[in-house]
Amino acid sequence: MYKGKLSEMHLEALFEAILKLETIDECFCFFEDLCTISEIKAMSQRLEVAKMLKAGATFNTIVEKTGASTATISRVNRCINYGAGGYDKILGKL
Repeated sequence: MYKGKLSEMHLEALFEAILKLETIDECFCFFEDLCTISEIKAMSQRLEVAKMLKAGATFNTIVEKTGASTATISRVNRCINYGAGGYDKILGKL
């Protein structure tokens, strides 16, 4: 069981709920209720940044194609290189 920085009971319940979602439509409905549109867009942007970084894109290309700030790109890059491995796990499954 994961015991990193985020480990706590309420978060486990949230992640269990997410794992119960079965369709894209269910995801849209759940996340629209759970998050603001800005939060959802920020998460999707980070995932796209991670894809592009893993594909070898430069920061400038990523800024141009996603509109992400260099701070966001740096944060995602740091997570890819020194984080918990979450980006690698999900990108390997997509």
